[in-house]
Amino acid sequence: MELIFATNNRHKIEEIRPLLPIDIQLKTLEEAGIGQDIPEPHPSLEENAREKSGVIHRLTGRNCFSEDTGLEVTALKGAPGVKTARFAGPDASAEENIRLLLEKLGQEKDRSARFRTVISLILDGKEYQFEGICEGRISEHPSGNRGFGYDPVFIPEGASRCFADMSLEEKQVYSHRRKATDQLVDFLVEQATKL
Repeated sequence: MELIFATNNRHKIEEIRPLLPIDIQLKTLEEAGIGQDIPEPHPSLEENAREKSGVIHRLTGRNCFSEDTGLEVTALKGAPGVKTARFAGPDASAEENIRLLLEKLGQEKDRSARFRTVISLILDGKEYQFEGICEGRISEHPSGNRGFGYDPVFIPEGASRCFADMSLEEKQVYSHRRKATDQLVDFLVEQATKL
């Protein structure tokens, strides 16, 4: 089976590709010849994921999936949420987003947060959604140089180091994206056995 993954984010591709069975051929937007940006105009991860997979399906008519991920910080009432990648502005770097997050948290004692990933799969014209959640907390200072986004300040529950201090294999033990992808894979395997 061929699946178009509605992203060109190499970090997300590196995390998801190894989790898929070998008989699923993953194609990025670039590999599928799609060059346009896909908007994320909605107030929820679910709607943004649906928007992205819907656009790709309308363009290609092929099976595809997308994901939208948000960091939800308790003390910030769930922010940055859907604005995770654009927290400090539309073209903000990861460093700028982290700086703003730490400024807003200040000396806040409750640093609990969670990463939430929603995957929207369109298979044979029908949409299915899968969710993965990783509970954790925001550290007071960035650490590590691996991963991407907020990985230098997010410590998953049950760990003593942030994602950016972990290898990809270590991160996958906790990863919200892996949890959602595992559900996607289970579903695809189940569908394949019905054929």
